[in-house]
Amino acid sequence: MSSPNTPDRFNEEKATFTVRGSDVPDLEAGVAAIRNVLKTLPARPGVYRMQDAKGDVLYIGKARALKNRVTNYTQVDRLPKRLQRMVAQTRSMTIVTTNNEAEALLLEAQLIKRYRPAYNVLLRDDKSFPFILLRADHDFPRIQKHRGARRAKGNYYGPFASAGSVNNTLNALQKLFLLRSCTDSFFRTRDRPCLLYQIKRCSAPCVDRISKEDYGELIGDAKAFLAGKSTQVQTKLGGQMQAAAENMDFELAAIIRDRLKALTFIQGSQAINAEGVGDADIFALANKNGVMGIQAFFIRGGQNWGHRSFFPAHTNDVPEAEVLASFLTQFYEEVPPPRIIFVDRELEETELLQEAFAERAGAKVAISIPQRGTRRRLLDQAKRNAEEALDRRLAESTTQAKLLREVADLFDLAEPPDRIEIYDNSHIQGTNALGAMVVAGPEGFRKGQYRKFNIKDAKTIPGDDFGMMREVFGRRFARAQAEDPDRDSGEWPDLVLIDGGRGQLNAARGVLEELGIEDVCLVGVAKGPDHGREGREVFHLMDGRELTLPTNAPVLFYLQRLRDEVHRFAIGAHRAKRAKAIGASPLDEVPGIGPARKKALLMHFGTGRAVRNASLEDLQKAPGVSALVARQVYDFYHGR
Repeated sequence: MSSPNTPDRFNEEKATFTVRGSDVPDLEAGVAAIRNVLKTLPARPGVYRMQDAKGDVLYIGKARALKNRVTNYTQVDRLPKRLQRMVAQTRSMTIVTTNNEAEALLLEAQLIKRYRPAYNVLLRDDKSFPFILLRADHDFPRIQKHRGARRAKGNYYGPFASAGSVNNTLNALQKLFLLRSCTDSFFRTRDRPCLLYQIKRCSAPCVDRISKEDYGELIGDAKAFLAGKSTQVQTKLGGQMQAAAENMDFELAAIIRDRLKALTFIQGSQAINAEGVGDADIFALANKNGVMGIQAFFIRGGQNWGHRSFFPAHTNDVPEAEVLASFLTQFYEEVPPPRIIFVDRELEETELLQEAFAERAGAKVAISIPQRGTRRRLLDQAKRNAEEALDRRLAESTTQAKLLREVADLFDLAEPPDRIEIYDNSHIQGTNALGAMVVAGPEGFRKGQYRKFNIKDAKTIPGDDFGMMREVFGRRFARAQAEDPDRDSGEWPDLVLIDGGRGQLNAARGVLEELGIEDVCLVGVAKGPDHGREGREVFHLMDGRELTLPTNAPVLFYLQRLRDEVHRFAIGAHRAKRAKAIGASPLDEVPGIGPARKKALLMHFGTGRAVRNASLEDLQKAPGVSALVARQVYDFYHGR
């Protein structure tokens, strides 16, 4: 069966009927719109999207028989209050038919992730999970961390719960198996071992310190370990160390001893004993006062690869089993399912979920509730972690809510801010300049919504902080006005903090006034008279007032944390941009010139400046450079 992501997999049929007039919720109008759709609705499997008067998606659902499922929404007396509100806002529907219900379930997860409807349970965490990739496209395969689409050829191991857990495991694996982590281009240019060889974290295949056969044996050991056969690897290394000691090769014995220590470290870091479980994911749900948290454990090859807490959105009045099932479909839309999924409660349509996940994984997938033994202990541990994480979340939310109320009082906001945007600029004497935006809300920092703005307007003078701020605000809010003029998306800020004083504040304010935006609260955060001392920040308000806070005020610590986060993000983005610029070739800007010809020109002339100053005849003499390429380079620098 074809992949769920192929564009021709589903046959989309639009059956749209819009009630003209006010978009005020109206139950009768909503039912009328749904009944008009029912006239042309097939009794086939598929997915339906319910939309409001503006066309925004309210809800996405799947059905074995679309006509039967959608008919239920016309029987409003049988619907819970949440769905009655949804029907009252519905003015049109979009129908997508599928071959079977499992395909509908997979498509439903894709569409929920794309549209993020207001009445669906949503998986808040939209970050991709890290994997370990053991590449298979080189004689000496590389081991590396990987996120995103899996296009590279090789073996993928994961998911890991966090970047920290994958980094720790990767470092230990390098010590254990001495596999290279460098890029192919770095590998090709080495003529002597790098530092990783000196600190015994690489076997230096780049300079033939290990044969292809011996390196292949290390790769085999690494695959065995990542597949859960750590005892087999440990026994093999122990035998090699003993043999080396008996042969009086104490240097080799010491190297193997260090590798065994790395293996012991990995085994010792497994806070959860999952031996004999194989590949499994474990999920447990906790619910307190309608707020739900889900704890996930990732077990691969009997090894614990970390755990993570999730707090789905839009869970009010939704049954717990439905929340967990919806969470699983969205979670496995990105992550390949393991052979076994353990849950802490019975789910509706378990067989359908198993069928859909099997199609996603390309192998049989089982969903079960373990009753005894190691698996039951793991589930109980997941339950405890879910409850503890939810308790922490509720406590943090309470504290955060109090802080946001104090922020609202401090800056005269009508209500506690739901979205705070913080801005900063970073550059060195005007070079590699960029602006940065971070976002915070009641749940903390929303790192998936951070943005960086490369300063590229020719009118912006290098090093002009006020000009940079004007450019950043102009691009940010002009786009917001164009894409969301009615401010329905939730991506308009209630409060904007600017790392700077009155000058930066006035620059940003001037941009918003030009755009006709007068209702966004701007605050400048600057160092006070005791420059450099924490707690002496001055807050510049739009009405000209300047505020300072007691050095022990919790709201001051919160605002400092926001300011420090944008400062960290801006500096990190600037460093990355500067590092990229340092490694850039002066020929990168020449159109139509690939890496091979750039290298040929630089090897022939020595420097980019020499290439720029070369005559057309000299360019044509460079090996591997045709007359046409020589003309392109010459015309780029000198004009026709």
